[in-house]
Amino acid sequence: MTPYDFPADLLQAQRDWYTAYRQLAEEENPSQTTVLRRTLQRLSVRIATDPYWASIPGRAPAARMALKQQAWEPEPEVRR
Repeated sequence: MTPYDFPADLLQAQRDWYTAYRQLAEEENPSQTTVLRRTLQRLSVRIATDPYWASIPGRAPAARMALKQQAWEPEPEVRR
């Protein structure tokens, strides 16, 4: 459990970043690699500039690592 309460959209952006990165590693089509690189750039900016980081001054580096770790873990199944 992380001591940080990440907004759902920030956590999803990090998950999307990992997905795009994996796709880029496997892609052989040059036109698709350009699209994936742009996606990674857009997501990187979105993650880095999220207002959440201003709410934890001085702890942002540790929180960024916690975000990456949490996003890397499988999403918990939602009970219905």
